[in-house]
Amino acid sequence: MSIIPVIEVRNVHKSFKTVQAVRGIDLTISSGQFVAILGPNGAGKTTLVEMIEGIQQPDLGDIFIMGKTWKGNEKHLRNLIGLSLQETHFIDKLNVWETLRLFASFFSLGKARCEEVINLIALGEKRKSWVVNLSGGQRQRLALGIALLNNPKILLLDEPTTGLDPNARREVWAILLKLKEQSDTSLILTTHYMEEAEQLCDYIVIIDHGKILKQGTISGLLGEIRDLPVKPVETRTITLDDLFISLTGRHLND
Repeated sequence: MSIIPVIEVRNVHKSFKTVQAVRGIDLTISSGQFVAILGPNGAGKTTLVEMIEGIQQPDLGDIFIMGKTWKGNEKHLRNLIGLSLQETHFIDKLNVWETLRLFASFFSLGKARCEEVINLIALGEKRKSWVVNLSGGQRQRLALGIALLNNPKILLLDEPTTGLDPNARREVWAILLKLKEQSDTSLILTTHYMEEAEQLCDYIVIIDHGKILKQGTISGLLGEIRDLPVKPVETRTITLDDLFISLTGRHLND
């Protein structure tokens, strides 16, 4: 009996007027797999993720979530997904605990699950603090906690640590690495930080001009690099950034 992929994208296309945002992408993600989608601005990665989320519909091709399409299965599939965006806005004059309780109520979850999550995101000492008074890193940890409330089978994170200082970024990484160890949740991560992709993800997908240029494990992809810029032998270390530049001719933030 074959195992159904958590996510399967088959020959998906999406255009906006004259812009072909996604041009024939195929992608399969398995249970528990952490996948980074990398690409410069305008590469099509956000459009791809929005179609996986069910926000956008493909013009051509199919997307299956746990073997089901979005059409006719929206309520069921949304219960399987956790989502955290780059900027998430909450009610300023609710405290951390009240915010968790509010979102938990959408899934008919009680206080016990909120306690588990507030401990996971290490905001127990801030439970009575208004959201407006949280630091940027604390807000992103709260957003991540809300995305995890329903024990999602699929977690979608869109540049979750952009703008955070290195310590705050690593606090988010620690939560995700703990999740990776303790659950079978699959992660799709878009990020502009190569180090983040390397630290968190098993599988890398590099997109540009609406197409996948390369995909695979980090070790497998780096082993394929040819014609890298010349560096002194004693200092030369092949990195994911080298791979990205060799494929696209530009840096990720270009």
